[in-house]
Amino acid sequence: MLHRTDMLHRTIDDINHDNVNTINDGIADYKKVNKTVALLRDIKTPADFKHLSRHHLPDLAKQIRERIIQVVSKNGGHLASSLGAVELTLAIHYVFDLPTDTLIWDVGHQSYAHKLITGRNQQFDTLRQYKGISGFSKIKENLCDGFTVGHSSTSISAGLGVCCAKYLNQDDSHVISVIGDGSMTAGLAYEGLNQAGDLKRKLIVILNDNDMSISRNVGALSSYLSRTFSAKYLQTMRNQFGAFLKSLPKIGEDMYQIAKRSEESFKTFVTPGMLFEAFDFDYFGPINGHNLDHLIDILDNIKNTDSPVLLHVTTVKGKGYEPAEKNPVYFHGVGSFAVDTGKTNASPQAIPSYTEVFGNQMVKLGKSHPNLVAVTAAMPEGTGLMEFSQQFPDRFFDVGIAEQHAVTFSAGLATKGIRPVVTIYSTFLQRAYDQILHDVCIDGHPVVFALDRGGIVGEDGPTHHGLFDFAYLRSMPNMTVMAPMDENELARMLTTAVGHDGPIALRYPRGKASGAPVTDPALPLEIGKAKVLCDGDDLLIIAIGRGVVEALKACDILASEGIAATVINARFVKPLDETLLLAKARVLKKIITVEEHVLAGGFGSAVLELFMDKGVTDLSVKRIGIDDRFVEHGPQKVLRKAYGIDADAVAKAARELHGRG
Repeated sequence: MLHRTDMLHRTIDDINHDNVNTINDGIADYKKVNKTVALLRDIKTPADFKHLSRHHLPDLAKQIRERIIQVVSKNGGHLASSLGAVELTLAIHYVFDLPTDTLIWDVGHQSYAHKLITGRNQQFDTLRQYKGISGFSKIKENLCDGFTVGHSSTSISAGLGVCCAKYLNQDDSHVISVIGDGSMTAGLAYEGLNQAGDLKRKLIVILNDNDMSISRNVGALSSYLSRTFSAKYLQTMRNQFGAFLKSLPKIGEDMYQIAKRSEESFKTFVTPGMLFEAFDFDYFGPINGHNLDHLIDILDNIKNTDSPVLLHVTTVKGKGYEPAEKNPVYFHGVGSFAVDTGKTNASPQAIPSYTEVFGNQMVKLGKSHPNLVAVTAAMPEGTGLMEFSQQFPDRFFDVGIAEQHAVTFSAGLATKGIRPVVTIYSTFLQRAYDQILHDVCIDGHPVVFALDRGGIVGEDGPTHHGLFDFAYLRSMPNMTVMAPMDENELARMLTTAVGHDGPIALRYPRGKASGAPVTDPALPLEIGKAKVLCDGDDLLIIAIGRGVVEALKACDILASEGIAATVINARFVKPLDETLLLAKARVLKKIITVEEHVLAGGFGSAVLELFMDKGVTDLSVKRIGIDDRFVEHGPQKVLRKAYGIDADAVAKAARELHGRG
């Protein structure tokens, strides 16, 4: 193409024929590129998107991927899942009418494309930022988000509930639940399938399968059969023929069952759909989840069925971005990175994360404790257990997204002398409350619960903050609950837990540890023993877990102002160090409790209960923690400041108690 400076010195007559063609080609390319850009830019609502012709959709898919990569490379987020679901998202929106029809994403990792075409493109740069848009589906954020999600395997049950509500309201619109193959490892998904098949409501479940073990040799035939069998006239013909066979005297029902078995046998030979057919779902697939024409055709056809349908689509996690395709595990949930290389922007850290410290200590203990096993629920990387799984493969169990099973499975192990360490994020262990209470605590089985991501988690928001564990765990008889102030205490607490003869939980935060040296060997702690970290005559600060860090910072701030505080690292939420806490409270009278947890039923509540039960009532007490609300998403430091649980908040409470507020 000619440069503008050349054009200034030459007339069109001077340009040869080849150059004219080059200019025309360049103009055409320019228009094509700008048309592609305009596709996403001009979509303000799903209705705008539906006006596009099909041949524009691949360009739109490309533009969406570029936008997702651009933002996630800066903000971090769930990249690979969303890249893999772009075409599926476009097909759903092209066929169905949101928000009249209801779309429910399971977990919501794959919902970024959905956000972009439902009016959030301009806000997308704020993804997962404080006061910005959520990284998951959220009803209060947009009417096109059919359900607030963040935990796995809820979409089918929620979708069926919406279906039944629409039926009762005489609303004939559609409900579509999109669930990943990983989420199908949880029992809740099958509970939803079971009832949906029984009720026979008009529910469409889309299984987004990005597992590369799907058989390639039957993919094309299966895709063809799915599109063919799904056509409305064939569905009608099959139903009418079945009704005709049943109507025949005497032998009609038998003939129908024979015909049905023949059809199912054929479908079993070419598709993996018998499981879903057993739940009384009409099964179609697997079909290529990146072929927009096929996806739109089959969705257009199955939307006309009046019974529950399961569409099985296969996708590539990380599709369209080579680093994510090659390493979808790393790019599942990633921090900021360089787009051209896929390499992280974060500088190498000399200080390990709490998760890494936990993983290293598990390996050390595994070498000296042959009966030690690790159990996790589909999070071996996230919980730091990869090295343990490699060194002790027979003693590592990943049960899939099945926290309830993980706990009861571990209780069974414990009955035969095995010492299981159940390693699950705090927010996900909530799902196994009943199993912890009944299957572990009633008989006092020695099961260790390692709760990663305790407290403020950050950008994943209210569905992921681990802010409720102290309250529900300390209420369980036989349970011991502890939380370390630093990585050395984490290692020591894990040693303590493995040697404890009963249920015991240790809860530690997300992110970089404090830099404290880890002693080797990490010696066990005395159960229920707290530690005084600094002595002062003006007031008492009792803190637990990461709250100890903020308490010590506040102590320094107060000292510079002439206020001398005693700081106690409680270490244990249950049992409390009654002797030490009561002795200090009777003398100092002015008390602050600090925890990165909800106030209701938490550590501060436990301390107050102790004082009241022992008749120590002439006290002035302030509790630092999260009040009665859910915490939004944002950087950990920002959230701690915003919700009043940092050192400044502790110092402010101390001034008020000391009469300087």
